[in-house]
Amino acid sequence: MRVSLFASTCCSLLLIAGCGDDGANADEVGASADDEATDTETDESSTGTDESEGTTESESESESESESESESESESDTGEPTSWRSALFPEDWTPAFTDDEGRFLHDFSYAGYHNGELPLPADIPGVVRSVLEDGADPSGMADSCPAIQATIDAVAQAGGGVVELPPGSFRCDDRLFVTDDGVVLRGAGPDQTQLWFTRDEGMTGQDHLSFQGSPSAGEDRPLALDGEARSAFIHVESPAELDGLAVGDSVSVGWVITDAFIAEHGMEGTWMAFNGQWRPFFRRQIVDLGCDIPSEVPLCTIVLDVPLRYPAKLRDGASVRRETGYLREVGLESLAISTVSDDYDQAWTLDRTHAVGLIGVADAWVRDVHSFESPNSNDDRQRHLISGGVLVRDSKRVTVADSTMAAPQHRGGGGNGYLFEISRSSEVMTRDCAGLDGRHNFIQNWDFGTTGCVWQRIHSEGSVAHVAASEILGLPAASEFHHSLALANLIEESTLEDGWYAVNRGSYSSGAGHSATQNVLWNNLGSGQGGRIKSYQWGWGYVIGATGLVVQTDPAVATLFEGLGAAPEDWVEGVNEALPLEPASLHAAQLELRLGR
Repeated sequence: MRVSLFASTCCSLLLIAGCGDDGANADEVGASADDEATDTETDESSTGTDESEGTTESESESESESESESESESESDTGEPTSWRSALFPEDWTPAFTDDEGRFLHDFSYAGYHNGELPLPADIPGVVRSVLEDGADPSGMADSCPAIQATIDAVAQAGGGVVELPPGSFRCDDRLFVTDDGVVLRGAGPDQTQLWFTRDEGMTGQDHLSFQGSPSAGEDRPLALDGEARSAFIHVESPAELDGLAVGDSVSVGWVITDAFIAEHGMEGTWMAFNGQWRPFFRRQIVDLGCDIPSEVPLCTIVLDVPLRYPAKLRDGASVRRETGYLREVGLESLAISTVSDDYDQAWTLDRTHAVGLIGVADAWVRDVHSFESPNSNDDRQRHLISGGVLVRDSKRVTVADSTMAAPQHRGGGGNGYLFEISRSSEVMTRDCAGLDGRHNFIQNWDFGTTGCVWQRIHSEGSVAHVAASEILGLPAASEFHHSLALANLIEESTLEDGWYAVNRGSYSSGAGHSATQNVLWNNLGSGQGGRIKSYQWGWGYVIGATGLVVQTDPAVATLFEGLGAAPEDWVEGVNEALPLEPASLHAAQLELRLGR
């Protein structure tokens, strides 16, 4: 059954058949939308693979090996198994578990608000102030933007609380900003509170509703030893390197994109946008530090709240930096939102416009927010958004839940039609959300440093790329890892009617190259109508449990350059396995283990 496009009405949109892929993201490097449009050729030849229900592209050795190694989980009264268990997640699994070939699953349990250790808050400390008190018009006839911003500012000045948007239709002719901790915008429900924006001038690279922190990194503190993947311990040379640090501080761990790092991944001539620059790979918090912490080495130690996901090598100038400026404990909930332009052609002149931006936030959330077709729409195309939906960037410990984004006007090149987008962020949880009829409904995009994120029980359907506003030609697309080396992320229990791609994207998107490594697709499904998983990841990637999906993992038969440098073939288990996978949710099982330890 198709998920509804609207919060309160059930509408269908045109699904266009064709072939294609997305183009270069122009964000921050000035690549043009025209350049990106050429990228639509990527999938054109890929549709020649077998699209029968839930098949793999080949009877690969890795699949047959891993199938035989899978463990049965439970048995019926007759002794027959009633479920199956991955060989990489045995009943006695710990985060240190590694098989004989070096394959392992990261601990994904840290994703989300407060690392998944607290539920999203129902009671918000502070004041509650209605936007009606500052003159907002619930009829939608007048511009309510100044009044809503006044309420946001008043709640912020009071030290935080709830900006209440009661039932009504609130028109906003400009933008809204939240820049203070503890401010939550709360409607009466997406079927009762509608917030719709009309501004379509000067909106390239902008968000209509922006929760805006300004994280900045302090002095560079070089590591004294390589940081080990799956370890929460990093080491510095002397007590002087700990000066100015304290338990509770935010830090980032990163390194320089050196020639050696690029060569290690076979990306010479492809990764060029960030060469020679220090990039933050892991956004963390200090839970302990000192020079007397028990350790195997006589160095000073910093203990992090979340383990590293990848080796941080001295070769690349690995270091830790204290961070300040995150916007904390902010949220958006229980309303419908729209940014649709009254000029369809104008919408196509804008790139990377988002309805909601969570920029530089920590312990923040979006829940129960749905896009809708606002009164600003002036045609019968039933569109909800100019381009993007929810963007999370330069952030950590964020949850986006129970929300639907759908039907953007602009699904062309230049970074458009991304409904749920994550960039340069750590431990973001996206759960129970639907992305419908975007270009890439769910996407990791731009730069290194998206790690430890979880997409759980999402529904992705109808991804399509267009090359012009006329939408004469629509090219099938999918949710995907879009830019450089998204690592150690999890997609699980999700319905992927269009699919999910984790491939080498070559020179597209300003040299995205290897877009993924050590990511896990766990217990996902489709309806057998051609939705596909492409997993050609750098090093190891993992597809464990897939029903009704075409699974492609053999780099030798990948389309164009998608499989280049992707050997060994990614691990595959349980494609169209008749019995259910145990546990159904890897994240939930790992969280239970961690909180019980």
